[in-house]
Amino acid sequence: MSQPSEIYTHGHQPAVVAQHARRTAESCSHRLLEVVRPSDVILDVGCGPGSISIGLAKAVPKGRVDAIDVAEPVLSDAVTLADESRLNNVSFAVGDAYALDAHDDSYDAVHAHQVLQHLTRPVDALREMGRVAKPGGIVAVRDADYGSFVHAPVNPALDEWLVMYHAVARHNGAEPDAGRHLLAWCNAAGFTSVEITSDTWTFADAESCLNWGDSWAERTLHSGLGRQAVEYGIATQSDLERMAAAWRSWARDADAVYLLTHVTALATL
Repeated sequence: MSQPSEIYTHGHQPAVVAQHARRTAESCSHRLLEVVRPSDVILDVGCGPGSISIGLAKAVPKGRVDAIDVAEPVLSDAVTLADESRLNNVSFAVGDAYALDAHDDSYDAVHAHQVLQHLTRPVDALREMGRVAKPGGIVAVRDADYGSFVHAPVNPALDEWLVMYHAVARHNGAEPDAGRHLLAWCNAAGFTSVEITSDTWTFADAESCLNWGDSWAERTLHSGLGRQAVEYGIATQSDLERMAAAWRSWARDADAVYLLTHVTALATL
């Protein structure tokens, strides 16, 4: 999620949204699930297609989840998912992480998954999340650290892809290695207590490698990432095609392994 004036590196093409829709509260927001109470009121910032929001809503059956995203079209998927889940304690609306439409001290918890890495002013967004959190409430943020991404077997084109990704994201004013900066950002935002934990996504079986590799191949060629790489002069179309082919080849290798680190901050004022 970002301001309309900012550039979202990934874009909202179908391959991106489909990958985001695979995320669940259990797999992505487990630290928050460990501390929320059934009556809590939660704000989910940058909810995307809503799959995590749905899981959070199930965890607070006597409370509610207000979920927002800057991209209005993707919210239609979230509304459909909520209808299919027959939940009446979750709502979706367009919203801005820098100017939340809520009074001070409104929420027991404010959540943002893979959001801060895309913002040019993550500390300002954290301050705003803290503003709408109740005294003693929690701001829970989780971001990947692209610098931790490693793979086997060795494939120079995938190393080149990671360099390209960093260059595009930073051209957009974003920080792809956000995970390692969450503590510093929370401290700068004025939080008095910050707990940092980390966990790893591991792709080492045929099904998960095919999904991960084919998704990134498609996104490299047909998403905001690839388009921006060419526009910025960071890569050519032939470079992108070579990287996409490398992703597909890696995904079908019996020895394929991909590891990436995520960092979670639970912060209170």
